[in-house]
Amino acid sequence: MTIDDGTSVTTKLLTLLNVSATRLGKRKVDDDDFVPAEKLNKRKSISFSDKVYIKRLDAEENDVGTKKDGEAGKDDAEDEAMDEAEETDVQDSADPYETHFGPNSSVLTETVRTAVDQGAWTMSKEVLGRLGPATVAVPGQADPNAPISKPSGQIDILERVKAPFKAHQAKCTASQVESQNDLLSLLCSRKDVYLPSASLDSRKKRRRVLKNNERLAHAAKTNPDSPPEDVQDQGFTRPSVLVLLPFRNSALDWFHAFTSHTPASSFQIENQARFLAEYDLPPGVEDKLTSAEHGTYPLDHIENFKGNLDDNFRIGVKLTRKSVRMFTEFYGCDLILASPLGLRRSIEKEKNADYLTSIEVLIVDQMDALIMQNWDHVKFVMSHLNKLPKESHDTDFSRIKPWYLDGLAPYLRQSILLSSFETPEMRSLYNHSLKNVAGKVRVDKRWMPVDIPDGVKPNFVHFDCASPQDEADKRFHHFTTQLLPSVLKSAVQSTNTVVFVPSSYDFIRVQNYFRKTAGVSFTVLSEYSSNQDISRARLAFFKGEKSFLLVSERFHFYKRYKIRGIRNVVFYGPPDHPQYFTEYLSYPFLDEDVEPSDVTCRVLYSKYDWFRLERVAGTEAAAELVKTVAGSSDQPHKKSTNENNVAFKKDELGTVANSITIIFAHIAPLVSVLEEKEKAKADDIIAGWTIAINAENAISAQKRQEFMDERLPDRFRTCISKLKQDFC
Repeated sequence: MTIDDGTSVTTKLLTLLNVSATRLGKRKVDDDDFVPAEKLNKRKSISFSDKVYIKRLDAEENDVGTKKDGEAGKDDAEDEAMDEAEETDVQDSADPYETHFGPNSSVLTETVRTAVDQGAWTMSKEVLGRLGPATVAVPGQADPNAPISKPSGQIDILERVKAPFKAHQAKCTASQVESQNDLLSLLCSRKDVYLPSASLDSRKKRRRVLKNNERLAHAAKTNPDSPPEDVQDQGFTRPSVLVLLPFRNSALDWFHAFTSHTPASSFQIENQARFLAEYDLPPGVEDKLTSAEHGTYPLDHIENFKGNLDDNFRIGVKLTRKSVRMFTEFYGCDLILASPLGLRRSIEKEKNADYLTSIEVLIVDQMDALIMQNWDHVKFVMSHLNKLPKESHDTDFSRIKPWYLDGLAPYLRQSILLSSFETPEMRSLYNHSLKNVAGKVRVDKRWMPVDIPDGVKPNFVHFDCASPQDEADKRFHHFTTQLLPSVLKSAVQSTNTVVFVPSSYDFIRVQNYFRKTAGVSFTVLSEYSSNQDISRARLAFFKGEKSFLLVSERFHFYKRYKIRGIRNVVFYGPPDHPQYFTEYLSYPFLDEDVEPSDVTCRVLYSKYDWFRLERVAGTEAAAELVKTVAGSSDQPHKKSTNENNVAFKKDELGTVANSITIIFAHIAPLVSVLEEKEKAKADDIIAGWTIAINAENAISAQKRQEFMDERLPDRFRTCISKLKQDFC
């Protein structure tokens, strides 16, 4: 017989039940605001006057949250009583919400749970209307003849929200309306979705709870010995929707989004003035991003960094039929808006995350911004979702849905991941943290190559790596032993050179290496650089006092400075944000008299850079780069790299036709006496110099010498030097 170590689901629940039984009072559904059941029986005595309405508050009006507690409680009682008066007595078993999140969920079977635990997902490709192609994953063996995720046109939203929603769509184009409907239809399937949008189910859950409150109150009065048994409608705690956001300005956007779809004439927003004061800019403060002349800042930078940029926040939102109450205590709210950092600090301070035990819908918005903060905070929050609570919180266990008690909430939670691009961290979150038995959908995107200045020809330099665990070490080794030494040997490329490093960990490693390398002058720009450090570094690099400038991608994400004095760009890896590639190849032309032939670019990559590589080179070109590498041995790949290096330098080489032709005439006979393994190298040299002959612009003898020193094997250099003396 197996001995229970105290960590099983059964033991934890029994402990909670024992603790709960020792307490005098049971948790009311509304926690601090809930009206007791006996008062709900008096709902028929409430009269509604045609003259009574509640006006929507603006920021300038008095804050509703300053009302007395008694008045607020009275308003809550009226709102919830009005909610009950509108509900039907029969539970709709065909409701998609009840099908998925009901007490007896029809999608939660032992077979699909086993398939999820074993990672046995059946993949298929579908076209989801205007959303485009997508990868659909369902647990276990799927019916190949019946697509299950294609938008069906059924949009499951509340009746009272339909009018403002249609009014909003009336202002959109036909294509936008079609895209919105396809997206909402997909979200209403309750599958996990990986694309930009979201859906809220908290109001449906709340309506069912209120209806069962009425049934229990009626049964207690008429038949106290036989209370209804089908009232399992709750989780361990009230919050059911969690939205993770990077900045307070994002929370403000969400606030405006869900309040814009509420009936304006009869809806109130409580604590609105306080919310605007804390989540918007202070009165009289001008946002330099939005007020700047058009084109001064990139549009994506303006969208990310306008307004309040505090990344430590959390706020509970309570939703009723007639109001939205901001700053509600977590155990009494329906929706939580928070940053990963703010939520983590709250969890660590309180030493529990019980308010996350009953989350039914998780929305992670702007993951492309969250990845530039600290992804560990996101993983920390994910690790605390849908766990069994540490305390009972006066929970009425007779009202809890069975699958919560069984610890199966993660298998029904709908997760919606929103990002403008994908990274390995996001894909890992999608693959390993999303366990929805209804399936999950990842909308695929095909990328086009980014625009770069005409005449600038990037050189993609591959390094071999057999394991993702070794990728960082292999990249660093290739950079320090091959790429950087070749740059330092060149008089042209060893000055005015920017090294752009996407990863902060790699950035620190590269910076430490430069510090230990003698004779190399460099300066750095990182997210931790002060304004004075930034000014000094930019000026020193522009004046040529520093030959190398190390830049982290996080610095560019937060600051977005234009760097002058650049002639050579080395990408330690393709940037996460593809627009940064375009920007850094454009910065050299901020200076006068810079020709495309003066600009060089090298991009270090491996097959594990696929997500970043396809955003820069385009999906098709990236596939060819990875395919060429995967399908060739080391030696043929080196040949391909050499040819690319020569081809991208042809504008720089130009032609000194007479001397080079004479050198060719004397190099060719040497091929016949070389060892067989050296023949391919000689062919590469001849092919490269042929390109040089056909180039249009002449070059200096110094550049020609640099080219020969960098490209030719050692055994040829002595011979060529002799030939140059004789014929040049």
